[in-house]
Amino acid sequence: MDFVSKLPRTQNKHDGVWVIVDRLTKSAHFLPVRANYTLNKLAKIFIDQIVRLHGVPVSIISNRDPRFTSRCWAKLNEAFGTQLRFSTAFHPQTDGQSERTIQTLEDMLRACALQFRGDWDEKLPLMEFAYKTATRRVSRCPHLMPYMGNSVELHSVGMKWVSTDWKYQMMFNPLFLLQLFSKFVE
Repeated sequence: MDFVSKLPRTQNKHDGVWVIVDRLTKSAHFLPVRANYTLNKLAKIFIDQIVRLHGVPVSIISNRDPRFTSRCWAKLNEAFGTQLRFSTAFHPQTDGQSERTIQTLEDMLRACALQFRGDWDEKLPLMEFAYKTATRRVSRCPHLMPYMGNSVELHSVGMKWVSTDWKYQMMFNPLFLLQLFSKFVE
């Protein structure tokens, strides 16, 4: 887990993304956060968005961000029975999955920065879905496949293409975003 920080502040006052990657499935969660969130607020988000969906993790690998090295975070994970592991400075291979996922997320945000303007945080669920439904290079299956048992068929969403103009597609068709984003995770 790691943070993407110093992003443009949105209307909801978010200025960062908390990226949490499941080491087994390589699936990720992109959670909008503020730089000034307290550890209690982050712990609540973690329980509401991660523990609720996936259960308590056996271990967590993160960088040495002060929020993760604090006594409060250590006590919370001790109560869960989760082992905390920290990556070594200047050794990004330890937490390479998170770093690669963050790189992909930053590419996705950059590609659509003009379209999203002040509400990129509201588009994060769509970006997360695009990331999870893109086929991985190594396993040749989407991130959602281990959870769903089969691949997600995007045409079942019921959206139709309405134009070949990509700017028009970007504004009115979420499936266009999914197709656009999938090129960044392959």
